[in-house]
Amino acid sequence: MAVDRYVAICKPLHYMSIMNRRVCSVLVAIAWVGACVHSSVQIFLTLSLHFCGLSVIDHYLCDLHPLLKLACTDTYVTNLLLVSSSGAISIMSFVMLIFSYVIILYSLRNHSAKGRKKALATCISHIIVVILFCSLWTLLGNSLIIITIKTSWALGSPMYFFLFYLSLSDTYFSTSIAPRMIVDTLLKNNTISFNECMIQIFSLHFFGCQEILILVLTAVDRYVAICKPLHYMSIMTQWVCSVLVAIAWVGACVHSSVQIFLTLSLPFCGPNVIDHYLCDFRPLLKLACTDTYVINLLLVSNSGALCIMIFIMRTFSYVIILHSLRNHSAEGRKKALSICISRIIVVILFFVPCIFIYTCPTTTFPMDMITVFYRI
Repeated sequence: MAVDRYVAICKPLHYMSIMNRRVCSVLVAIAWVGACVHSSVQIFLTLSLHFCGLSVIDHYLCDLHPLLKLACTDTYVTNLLLVSSSGAISIMSFVMLIFSYVIILYSLRNHSAKGRKKALATCISHIIVVILFCSLWTLLGNSLIIITIKTSWALGSPMYFFLFYLSLSDTYFSTSIAPRMIVDTLLKNNTISFNECMIQIFSLHFFGCQEILILVLTAVDRYVAICKPLHYMSIMTQWVCSVLVAIAWVGACVHSSVQIFLTLSLPFCGPNVIDHYLCDFRPLLKLACTDTYVINLLLVSNSGALCIMIFIMRTFSYVIILHSLRNHSAEGRKKALSICISRIIVVILFFVPCIFIYTCPTTTFPMDMITVFYRI
């Protein structure tokens, strides 16, 4: 469907010649064959497992993940194949879907106002469904993590302490934009007051910066756990963890306050129409009736440099962790890698768009389109 909308909007004169009956049938057949291959791989991986112990699945349905727990052999390779077969497909499909809509929205800049309205009317429902699905999934996942950590006495380690606050920050961050955007789109309301705009900027940068800083704390936690395992509990005490989280909150508050201060220092005397889907500092700069070169540098120093520095610090911490794994046993390396690899993926998906948004010139890259992917 995303391909169909792309061709209809970006290649309207060639739509019927490209998306003919034969091409559509071939694409659907490819989807069926791809689904058959994927499910066959799942069956093959299941049949390759050896079961010689308990036959009780701790799950509400039969799937490969709960079956792995019953296998009486090393399932490391099978687990990697599972991630490649199911996880990678889900991530790639999601990224391709979002990227297709980014291209569609970017191409609408060259259309007339009437053409943009017509094109948006055809794909806005798809975009709303994707955003709503991602928002609900994020909200549900974070809520389950928060409830599980709070109600389980077994999850009292520093790692889960940081994960609790990371999920809490991510919940507030994801709900600061998506609900209002969906409601405004459905009601066709595209106005926002100045005070609401300031609240939106503060909440975006406060919870976003808080997430970034807590991600740094999780890297510190994993470094101590892997590189200093015997001193882990004495270093990462409850008091130390609480102080680190408090520092993250204060740092996020200072960062977002700087954003508000820079915004309030701008004089606005021209049009009050923001060419963006949310209130942020970058689109507001275009409305200012003064030279914004210095303020733009402050923006890069405050937001862009923060993202780059923390991304480098995170990458360096994982390099140290991976280097220290040379002295561990094979089982220890597998356990440490299984913990770190998911965090590395999160860091890349979180920081790369952030760096593009706040460091690259708006004339070089379509920042609002990248922001769509980043906020979702």
